[in-house]
Amino acid sequence: MSDYEKLAELLFPDITKTPEDYEKIYPERGLSEGARVSRFAPSPTGFLHLGGLFASMISRLTTRATDDGVFFLRIEDTDKKREIEDGVSAIITGLKDFGMTPDEGVMGFNEESGNYGPYQQSHRKEIYQTIAKSLVIKGLAYPCFCSEEELNSIRAEQEKVGTPIQGYFSEWAKCRELSFEEQKANIEAGKPYTLRLRSPGSAENRIKFDDLIKGKIEMPENIQDVVLLKTDGIPTYHFAHAVDDHFMRTTHVVRGDEWISSVPLHIQLFKACGYRVPKYAHISPIMKEDNGGKRKLSKRKDPEASVSFYTESGYPKESVIEYLLTIANSNFEDWRKVNKDAPQSAFPFNLKKMSASGALFDLNKLNDVSKNVISVMTADEVYEKALIWAKAYDEELYNLFSKDEAFAKGILSIDRGTAKPRKDIAKWDEIKDYVSYFYNEIYTPDYSLPENISKEDAAAVLEAYLKVFDAADDKDTWFNKIKELCEPLGFTPNVKEYKKNPEAFKGHVGDVSTVIRVAITSRRNTPDLHSIIALLGNDEIKARLESALKEYK
Repeated sequence: MSDYEKLAELLFPDITKTPEDYEKIYPERGLSEGARVSRFAPSPTGFLHLGGLFASMISRLTTRATDDGVFFLRIEDTDKKREIEDGVSAIITGLKDFGMTPDEGVMGFNEESGNYGPYQQSHRKEIYQTIAKSLVIKGLAYPCFCSEEELNSIRAEQEKVGTPIQGYFSEWAKCRELSFEEQKANIEAGKPYTLRLRSPGSAENRIKFDDLIKGKIEMPENIQDVVLLKTDGIPTYHFAHAVDDHFMRTTHVVRGDEWISSVPLHIQLFKACGYRVPKYAHISPIMKEDNGGKRKLSKRKDPEASVSFYTESGYPKESVIEYLLTIANSNFEDWRKVNKDAPQSAFPFNLKKMSASGALFDLNKLNDVSKNVISVMTADEVYEKALIWAKAYDEELYNLFSKDEAFAKGILSIDRGTAKPRKDIAKWDEIKDYVSYFYNEIYTPDYSLPENISKEDAAAVLEAYLKVFDAADDKDTWFNKIKELCEPLGFTPNVKEYKKNPEAFKGHVGDVSTVIRVAITSRRNTPDLHSIIALLGNDEIKARLESALKEYK
């Protein structure tokens, strides 16, 4: 038995499996040639960030570009100090709320689906230690007994002599060349240790890789003897992700571009373990304008950084994903113009068309996109989605909507399903204000008139209209009655005539309609007024007209 083998047994006496055993447990997936397997692999250290949702969407779209691709969710929870309570649930809920439910992986609390689990790193300790043991046997890993004070002393000395880089490598790696006898003595004495990679890298060498978003990248080879296992036997992110991506048979690693600097190490780890290196796609961060400059969307500064902001505000999941697609591929908006009714899944997403520098987040643009999305929903869809949102976030609206479903759907049907539907609603928290004048419980009358209409003229219009209105009139009859009111009151039923000679009239038929609209809805701009009147009915309309008339008199 070699010294490396004896050291491996000393470090891992309880590990009896070999890497070959895990190759059998987690075989190749047997997918069609070219099928992509990708993952979203967050840490449960806070809320799901919009950038995380974006990354998961890109990862999922990458797999959907192939016939039987797989998108899975892995939870990287090895850093227990930073983990928050219910962090996993927040991630799963955030993904589910926006239609990013994975094909396999962590699906809920203590719930997994798929043949390549466990999908939480904290449950995979034996796998990592098995691979670590094999690296020790091959002479590619060794125990490091340096204390924090000794490591700080090394860094201080490196600063003093001005080494090009700082860290644990080459002659600075004090434990790298310890004899087996020294290692054994330290272990038997109970001295704490980490397990480090014995890097085969050289400062003179460079690595090249083709990033699917950034293009060709060349970087110095890794020479650091990085930590693989911490003193408690738990792996570092670098080591764990390489082992997991191999045994979960990941073909495409999609992640933020802050990880580009780690690619030389990651490639080295894959190769040291004897694994095929996956393809990399590094996403630029979502940016925000700030005081004339740009910065990353911040968890601390920006409420819109959390996906819960969109859920609580009531943005439909379709709207958020539609907007993210516009910043994912620049050609999405042109595609959408040509394919107005096509599902989002029909868009031919391409990693190579992603921005290499980072997309700019624009809440106003999201609102515009969302208005378009909601405008083409049916009244039934709007009602159901708004009701679900209201049940969680607005009890008053929920009670109003649920007490008379037909009436609520009648409101939402107005000007919907036409060639040019109105685009008044961007999110469900705007619904209550949008429908408020239909419900006396939340309606606050406001009889403010445009500057060009006096109270006296408004009163005259309402007095005349009260004599002729009928909520049962069809639209032509209703509008003809309004036009017939005009001339006796000094208005013209012809807008073009008014524009030619405005001094000859108090206003035109649109002004007369505005007086009636304000009296009934307290707004100057509403959906089709005839439909509003028909829905509210004779008694309610008469009461509102009379109330407004009192105000103007």
